Amino acid sequence: MARMVVDPVSRIEGHLRIEANLEGGKLTDAWSSGTMFRGIEMILKGRDPREAWIWAQRICGVCTMVHAIASVRAVEDALQIEVPENARIIRNLIAGAQMLHDHVVHFYHLHALDWVDVASALKADPVKTSQIAQSISNAEKSSATYFRGIQKRVQGVVDSGQLSLFASGYWGHPAYVLPPEVNLLAVAHYLEALEWQKDFIRIHAVLGGKNPHPQSFLVGGMATAMDPNEPAATITPERIDFIRDLVRGAKKFVEDYYIPDVMAVAPYYKDWFGRGEGLGNFLCYGDYSSGNQNDPKTFLFPRGIVMGRDISKVLPVDPSKITESVAHSWYDYSGGDTNGLHPSVGETNPKYSGPKAPFEHLDVDKKYSWLKAPRYDGKPMEVGPLARMVVGYAAGSPKIRASVNAALKALNAGPSVLFSTLGRIAARALESNIMAAEMEGWVDQLGSNLAHGKVAIFNPVRWEPDSWPASAHGYGWHEAPRGALGHWIEIGNKKIVNYQAVVPTTWNAGPRDAQGLKGAYDASLLNTPVADPKRPLEIMRTIHSFDPCLACAVHVIDAQGREYTIPRIS
Repeated sequence: MARMVVDPVSRIEGHLRIEANLEGGKLTDAWSSGTMFRGIEMILKGRDPREAWIWAQRICGVCTMVHAIASVRAVEDALQIEVPENARIIRNLIAGAQMLHDHVVHFYHLHALDWVDVASALKADPVKTSQIAQSISNAEKSSATYFRGIQKRVQGVVDSGQLSLFASGYWGHPAYVLPPEVNLLAVAHYLEALEWQKDFIRIHAVLGGKNPHPQSFLVGGMATAMDPNEPAATITPERIDFIRDLVRGAKKFVEDYYIPDVMAVAPYYKDWFGRGEGLGNFLCYGDYSSGNQNDPKTFLFPRGIVMGRDISKVLPVDPSKITESVAHSWYDYSGGDTNGLHPSVGETNPKYSGPKAPFEHLDVDKKYSWLKAPRYDGKPMEVGPLARMVVGYAAGSPKIRASVNAALKALNAGPSVLFSTLGRIAARALESNIMAAEMEGWVDQLGSNLAHGKVAIFNPVRWEPDSWPASAHGYGWHEAPRGALGHWIEIGNKKIVNYQAVVPTTWNAGPRDAQGLKGAYDASLLNTPVADPKRPLEIMRTIHSFDPCLACAVHVIDAQGREYTIPRIS
């Protein structure tokens, strides 16, 4: 038996280490470790609760606004503040744009290269690629001349020796099975997605002031003025038309590129519909309300839990049943590490006891990660797009059922294929299609409100601290692109007394708990075949299918400044 180490896992946000036991060509056990300390909760203590969302966004450097929305909801819950309809719509649009942008970028730029051999695209016949493209999509750019031009661009990159993002791929790996023509198709759309995403995210610039880290959130609503009598009015008919055009363009991109590409690639990797399942337990907080933002009956994505793959029933979500264990995390709890704590009384007491040198193995019998281990009623859960589609399907959501059933029919498969590595990819694409259609309706609602003079966007009730109770507790949730996100706040004497955030990747990538139960990442890697231990492409496929997001924009180096990016086996 050999111990494999992949550190850091690349093409993610943040720093993640995977250690796994390899025996007989398959993984028999696995441990994921978050190798970077966050500590935002400690920074927030003692601050004004109204500014918590500004700091909370810094939990991540990419998916920033998801923490802003969860944070303002936590404070609004604590102070019992309802937000105006326009604020809800604008929050939905900002969050929906984040989800769409994130999903497309993840598929094409972070995950596709686990399935697409870029080098093979140079061997493709552009005429055949054009025929494939025209058979699966209505995309305008589908001629042989177009694909021949893409092929020349890639060849030029190769000839220059400046391979950039393509430099460290496992090209030629035996696990790549796409024909050259499909590889060329995917590479072309990789480049198209680069162009699309930089324009689409301008929605955040209009509604949020900037991206990343939008600046327009407020406890009680939004700072994006709609009243035409205000000199700083941001929401105007012209800008609503601009946003509408961007949303329609996104819908077309998803329909013409994203969905067809997923459906084109999946049949070549059908064995991956039986790999990477993991826990079989799914948690969704629900989100994107069409009415009161706190009413689950109005959510686009239903709230609920599915246990043990049983899609015949959906269990209710009770936030009081959430705990975090630090039995195998680099933290201490003041009352001992045996029992988990609810986030409302959670503690962030860092105490590192891990490897002292870059190549030293984790002591997985002790503490080995900066991530805590969240549990729901003592059970590990998977969160994310697959959880939303599974819960929504089980709950009978017409939109989700229609999308999932259409995909299953095209693949000639049953619902069981959802519980897999490829199932996560398919769920993310289907969700993007649902979101693109929904966003167009939200834009129309906003435009209608503006046209009819309904311009309220901020509720000033209890904005002033003198109106607050002496102490208060609040919980804010959001279905972020990667899944269920929760923020918990305790307010006392007009300041933040305690703050805890349980992020989606903590749910999925957390270590063992005190009972030794695996998290979603670790469970999903079991029995995964590995063809070449020195190039663990198969590990990347399943881990990337979750779209890991630990913390961003931090490099892992040693005292001499050397980076460690090569997977190792010992």
